[in-house]
Amino acid sequence: MLLVPADVLHPRRIDEHFAAEADAARAAGHAVALVDHDALAAGEADRAVARVRGDATTAVYRGWMLTSAAYAGLAAALAPRGITLRTGAKQYRQAHELPGWYDALAAVTPATTWTAGDDEQAFHDACRRLGAGAAVIRDYTKSMKHYWHEAAFIPDLADQARAWQVARRLRELRGEDFTGGYVLRRFENFTGAEVRTWWVGGVCRLRTAHPDTPDAAPPHDADVPGLDAAVAGLALPFVTVDLSRRADGTWRVIELGDGQVSDRPATTPATTLIDALLSPAHPR
Repeated sequence: MLLVPADVLHPRRIDEHFAAEADAARAAGHAVALVDHDALAAGEADRAVARVRGDATTAVYRGWMLTSAAYAGLAAALAPRGITLRTGAKQYRQAHELPGWYDALAAVTPATTWTAGDDEQAFHDACRRLGAGAAVIRDYTKSMKHYWHEAAFIPDLADQARAWQVARRLRELRGEDFTGGYVLRRFENFTGAEVRTWWVGGVCRLRTAHPDTPDAAPPHDADVPGLDAAVAGLALPFVTVDLSRRADGTWRVIELGDGQVSDRPATTPATTLIDALLSPAHPR
């Protein structure tokens, strides 16, 4: 079963952003059910799944980003209906929040450290752990890259006043959505568009453009040595891994995320993604 968000204004309709994927799933013989994203976000999971019907089955969610707590609520609300999410709540959190996947991919992604919470002293301690030099800051789930100079990029962690100014601005912009704590990542100079890779059962099923640059087709040499084994080792059902080429030509991992809430680039047909996600295993 594919679970997709309902339209906010017309709750019996599918959110337009996911309608093509729902159509593709139905055409392939899969059931499709609607969930209320706003109710999930508000912690009202039972109300969110009121329209979900079906026999005992496994479900995959394709929708807007959920907090780990909201996703756990979704899983719990579906269980009495005989529906099990392919990605369990603990697996979702591991993929969705950076501390859950970083150690497995540390060799192929920028050096990273983080705090638990938004305490200033903990932030300065994290800066010292990473060491002087440029860094990028985010929280466990999201950066504010569109506010690059004021809330994402820190020119030198040794400049404590400036570093904390950027951290405070990130915290302000994220507001109630701030998740976990501050994440500091060593700045690496990347060039060109990112590549999004889609993994099901630890196997890369699909390579696409990144949603931010949908017309930039992924190059044939977009490959990170050791990545296949690292992702397989995480044993996560459905994730995306975003790659980018560093200025020295080395491909690096920018981000791992849960595939259920990873956006599909407009240039990738919905049928292509649904085939990769719901059909029997086949490699890229």
